[in-house]
Amino acid sequence: MGISGNGMLELIAFTLGDQEFCIEVMSVREIRSWTPATILPHSPGHVRGVINLRGVVLPVMDLAERLGLAPAEPSEASVIIVTQIGNQIIGLLVDLVSDIFTVSAEDVHAAPDVSKTMDRDQIRGMIPMDERMICFLQLDALFGTMESEAA
Repeated sequence: MGISGNGMLELIAFTLGDQEFCIEVMSVREIRSWTPATILPHSPGHVRGVINLRGVVLPVMDLAERLGLAPAEPSEASVIIVTQIGNQIIGLLVDLVSDIFTVSAEDVHAAPDVSKTMDRDQIRGMIPMDERMICFLQLDALFGTMESEAA
């Protein structure tokens, strides 16, 4: 689970609409401002297209749409979180990066089983913080099948 020797997880939180999500900091390579992407014909709906990242063609995914939420409406505040998922570099379009924080692995609660269509592999858990709930995403479960989608 990417837990340090002391059982702590370092996470980066971001918003999609009015929801808050987080991923492990170790999977983040950089955060960059929104750049319009070049559309790829016949790509899945959550694929925004590609951008040039210092000579590398970087696919950009609409994370909100991939999660079944309303598609993102990019603005000047939107950012692309450049992540490493397995051997792939993928950009995730999010509304705003809100926080970097550390929690104990014990503070991650199992997501409730509320729907037969919900893929529980995509959610590592829920983290209660103050008056809010942050959904901890499992990126490799969300995008691990990209090679087969692109074929």
